[in-house]
Amino acid sequence: MRKIWKPLDANPRLQKKLSDELGISPVFAQLLLNRNIRTPEEAQFFLFGDLTHCHDPSLLKDMEKAVRRIKQAVEKREKILIYGDYDVDGVTSTALLANVFGEIGADFETFIPNRLEEGYGLNLGAVAVARERGIGLIVTVDCGINSVKEVECANGYGIDVIVTDHHEVKADEHPPAYAIIDPHQADCRYPFKYLAGVGVAYKLARALMRGYEDSVDRHLDLVALGTVADIAPLHGENRILTKLGMNRLKGTDKLGLKALMDVARISPEKLTCRHIGFILGPRINAMGRVGSANVALELLLMKDAAEAKKLANVLERENRNRQAIEKGILKQAVEKVEELMAFGEQNAIVLADEAWHPGVIGIVASRLTEEYGVPAVLIALEGEKGKGSGRSVDGFNLFEAIMEAEEHLIDFGGHEAACGVRIKKEKVDAFREKLNKVAEGYFAGREATLPELDIDLSLPFSRIGGNLVNELQLLMPYGPGNSEPVFSTGGIKVKNTPREIGRNGFKFLANCGNLTWEAVTFRKNEVLKPKAGNKINLAYTPSINSWDGIDSIQLNIKDIQVVN
Repeated sequence: MRKIWKPLDANPRLQKKLSDELGISPVFAQLLLNRNIRTPEEAQFFLFGDLTHCHDPSLLKDMEKAVRRIKQAVEKREKILIYGDYDVDGVTSTALLANVFGEIGADFETFIPNRLEEGYGLNLGAVAVARERGIGLIVTVDCGINSVKEVECANGYGIDVIVTDHHEVKADEHPPAYAIIDPHQADCRYPFKYLAGVGVAYKLARALMRGYEDSVDRHLDLVALGTVADIAPLHGENRILTKLGMNRLKGTDKLGLKALMDVARISPEKLTCRHIGFILGPRINAMGRVGSANVALELLLMKDAAEAKKLANVLERENRNRQAIEKGILKQAVEKVEELMAFGEQNAIVLADEAWHPGVIGIVASRLTEEYGVPAVLIALEGEKGKGSGRSVDGFNLFEAIMEAEEHLIDFGGHEAACGVRIKKEKVDAFREKLNKVAEGYFAGREATLPELDIDLSLPFSRIGGNLVNELQLLMPYGPGNSEPVFSTGGIKVKNTPREIGRNGFKFLANCGNLTWEAVTFRKNEVLKPKAGNKINLAYTPSINSWDGIDSIQLNIKDIQVVN
């Protein structure tokens, strides 16, 4: 789909200042400025920050109270239930606390609800079962901040609840939990508000193991996995935790993660956030979407290599099943979108169908946001009610938008980038109309709501080389809040007929002046394919391609505009 190129404003004065003071190229200095890094001190933190730059966990509201209660439970051999969620963030959060609780000798169990049968978050049935099993303390991870009735029920049974969550607080009424650890609480003074659920669980674990934090940092591989998969912004603490966690993940001692990377054919030393977002994450998520997330949790905690391989193969099989279901729903959803667009512009997509699998609609919603550049909510109907999942685009706070349309919903939850809703069938049209109205202001003035592509800098080919590519490595890991840098070059000649590669890619030789680089994409459906001899404008990210012991510059295509 055609994109609107949006060149970012350059600042030559600050560019030179950063370049001179840090000893970096002017191009790299401008990339930092484009990420709102304006001083040498901010640059040092962004590029070289470590755990010493992270905030003290005790700044999180109720942290010390929660730590005391957990230690009390351990000392008295009181049964603890770690209550998680069925997505990657929830599963990694549960695995992290399970590892730490095991180290401190806690008597604990884990529980992850079934997406289809029990839905998201604390549920009354699970609380009742916890009472029957003699649980005295429930610790939630990646859920619970809006579970008022469920916490009241637990309290009635004499069970204390510690909520750890990262989702937005939906109302003024908090659940009456023993302690609530969520940076989004209005009276929480923790400076960084964008931790994933696993990031909050990590903070609790560090506070619990004060003086022995190294034993918690061994699980930063789980923190990176959950943070990236949950599309948390990769700046501030999230960048530090993810960067260190990625390094640990490359050499992980967790047999389940090793087996999963092996089955997915990922070379650990070449691991990137893209591998997490598009390969590892979906395989872990697949169990929670079309099976039981407890299998994924078991894999992350596995201590037997042979069993880990068996479970990894189960996840691989379920992921293929999920892909087949997703493909069918996506085809139907695109047809519905095109039909709606025929009757007028859509600033937000809201679709519903009785035949859709509720465990897969979130992925399809994500595909639609990529394709159409607007937020999307898909709803799986069952009888007179439906469960929906939504995804947003950069800069549009979906949670706040949903709040403005809550009169049409039974319930909802989520954060800026994603949401879940429950709705009556009869309210779907009204919800679509309201969400479109809310989104209208955000998209006003944008050309036919086409997706925008930020261009960091326009460069001649002569400025591209090994030094620049090496500098770009310092910007990794990429993700929301720290997008992969995109350059543009005009007047490029396509030297040969683009050649098909893989299942969904092509490559060609791009010539400008006396320099020629190989340009490649593995997402050909999103890029206009040129012909030999065409003059084009190219948007790309340069990288090093290593093949047969030889390193060469490769341009990873982001978009192509054919001039003639």
